[in-house]
Amino acid sequence: MQLITPEYYGEFVDDLTEMHRLRYRVFKQRLDWNVEVSGEMEVDEFDVLRPVHLLNRSNAGRLQGCVRLLASTGPTMLRDTFPILLDGQAAPRSHRIWESSRFALDVPPDAPKANGGLAAATYELFAGMIEFGLSIELTEIVTVTDAQMERILRRAGWPLRKIGNARPLGNTTAIVLDTWRSRPMRCIASAKRDTSQVRCSGLRSSERPPRIWKQVQTGHRCALERCPSA
Repeated sequence: MQLITPEYYGEFVDDLTEMHRLRYRVFKQRLDWNVEVSGEMEVDEFDVLRPVHLLNRSNAGRLQGCVRLLASTGPTMLRDTFPILLDGQAAPRSHRIWESSRFALDVPPDAPKANGGLAAATYELFAGMIEFGLSIELTEIVTVTDAQMERILRRAGWPLRKIGNARPLGNTTAIVLDTWRSRPMRCIASAKRDTSQVRCSGLRSSERPPRIWKQVQTGHRCALERCPSA
């Protein structure tokens, strides 16, 4: 797992380019969403706002997943692109609330599976999001996503709260979800029973950020350690 923060962009240009190509394959070629592209890369205006990126690689080193994380105190997709999905509610704005977007996986059909029949890489990305959220003491993560991703989150056991109503958007149905309620660790903990590759930390929000994030920022792969009981 790689966590790439803005101050390290220059050291991981190739990794970020590879990420944008993966997003192109998923969102443009596979899902046929109306997204901005440059050549064979999917890039939008939120990528220039210095988000945090989580990248997931296979044991062979192939990039197979990513997710983008933005603080809600600045521009977000929910507030600035899809406010209609809020049904008149105010968009979340707090240093303890971040927005996730561009969650993408590109894994082969025979990729390792975990709990609920989901790809192990799905849980690994979820674990990375949870680790990051706990390390900076987040209370909520919100996301604008589609009905398919909502089903995946529910299969993974992640507590959800809908914000507003689902609406048709292009060739999909868009929905806003609050994805950081109750005990978010439980979906990752249950996954560990089915695959040794999925692990998470028992870090609590009152503790200092774990050392693994310093390691990941410099590009090392890491094992998220010590999974608490579900």
